[in-house]
Amino acid sequence: MTSFISHTTVDCADAYALSEWWKPVLGYVDLEDDPNEPGHEECLIRDPETGHLVLFIEVPDTKSVKNRIHFDLMPREGTRDEELARLREHGAVEVHDLRDQWGPGTGWVVLADPEGNEFCILRSPAEREAARAAHEAEA
Repeated sequence: MTSFISHTTVDCADAYALSEWWKPVLGYVDLEDDPNEPGHEECLIRDPETGHLVLFIEVPDTKSVKNRIHFDLMPREGTRDEELARLREHGAVEVHDLRDQWGPGTGWVVLADPEGNEFCILRSPAEREAARAAHEAEA
């Protein structure tokens, strides 16, 4: 017997505000029959393509240490650096830049959302494939 992940939960101080912040980052939407509203202590958003769910739930304690689990985001289109620029404009804060640490075009950038939850921006599938093809051509 095994289990599956029903949804990903993010503890937070303001479930509505954080769910609203993450919706355009991920391209997620409210559930049709359960829209999120100000004052809701639990706000659930869904990926319209995959159905993945993220639940934001208010807790009394504040974030005090590094996340033990975090999102690794990969752009659906464009590049890692274009997505990084978009997320900075949206209000994400850069925590650590690990681009090019393992050679040109490698690595990721660690960002934080408005409540300090860290997440990473990786290279897009197209960037990863281009790097793989270039490496094979050199070999």
